Amino acid sequence: MAEHKTHFLPATAVTSGKHHFFGYYDKFCWNQSGRYLVALETDFMDRAPEADDRAVIGLIDTANGNQWTPLDETTAWNWQQSCMLNWLPSEPKSTIIYNKRQDDRYVSVIRNIHSGETRTLPRPIYVLSHDGAFAITGNFSRLHHTRPGYGYAGVPDPNFDVAHPDDDGLYYMNLETGDSQLIITIDQMRHYQPRDDMGAGKHWFNHFLVSPGDHRFTFLHRWERAGGGWFTRLVTANVDGSDIYLLADDNHVSHYDWYTANQVVAWATHRDLGMHYLLYTDQTDQVEIVGEDVFSVDGHCSYSPDRQWMMTDTYPDADQNRTLMLYHLASETRIDIGKYYAPPELQGPIRCDLHPRWKRDGSAVCIDSAHEGHRQVYVIDVREVVESYS
Repeated sequence: MAEHKTHFLPATAVTSGKHHFFGYYDKFCWNQSGRYLVALETDFMDRAPEADDRAVIGLIDTANGNQWTPLDETTAWNWQQSCMLNWLPSEPKSTIIYNKRQDDRYVSVIRNIHSGETRTLPRPIYVLSHDGAFAITGNFSRLHHTRPGYGYAGVPDPNFDVAHPDDDGLYYMNLETGDSQLIITIDQMRHYQPRDDMGAGKHWFNHFLVSPGDHRFTFLHRWERAGGGWFTRLVTANVDGSDIYLLADDNHVSHYDWYTANQVVAWATHRDLGMHYLLYTDQTDQVEIVGEDVFSVDGHCSYSPDRQWMMTDTYPDADQNRTLMLYHLASETRIDIGKYYAPPELQGPIRCDLHPRWKRDGSAVCIDSAHEGHRQVYVIDVREVVESYS
């Protein structure tokens, strides 16, 4: 029987002044040494960014009083996933990568935080391989109108009126050369194990993740349904787009993370099991419930670097509080480590989700939050909890 405990830990702001945030839950905001974090800085927090709204990309130096150092600006960003700001996995101590807009296209920039040396790649990035050799990416212009809050304003989608284009979809990009290939098209997935309800509206892809080992990746295939909303299925494939496998196809899949090289946890609905955190085994029909007695709502789930813990959060409850929690896998124990007020005026595409991220050594987590009236980045030392289970 799973246990549910409470052990609140202090959250310390590492930014101040203007508004700051990092973005999604599936990336490292700390560099390899743990000294630096990266984040975005904005002058506003209560509306969606428009095409000419700039966000400052900056460095937080935890060894120097959390000093903020601006590095660049971008007009390719949103409140949920920022500009896909990340540390380059092949140079995680000193090099970052992020998206920008150049004229009429989106690109990605690789920057050394010390020398300022940069190089530009011809496509934006969505997710990186663990070795930093390639990115899987998509169309942020399409996301801007199919899933507001996850795309960028500024570059029109040439397929705006096309429900399932055959010349757009998922791209593989070599991070050394910038060479890219369209590996899976939206039209291809519209006709892959098709359903009768797929003809109601537009199709799109979002939330891509590369597996440990970099051999396969996951993505969400979504389409508009009659009467509003959308259906979602979770799909895996080889990184060249081959060997596609439909992992979950029961209408609803939300946040997820790879657990091992062939297992994925997702908040999803299963026709026989209901809606839970479900652990799927890739390319099989094996699925099991995770934390059935202690999880009842969707959250941004991710595994600790040592794979001993799953961290997740909640959306605002009736009192506008979001809960942050750790789940010890071996003992099936959920431990709530914080609650944070969500200003009710920040909803929909401009909401401020916690999006909890792990430090690389598993000793701390980082969140975005507006519980003190402005968006800031907070760090929580979790050693007191995790070491008690070691």
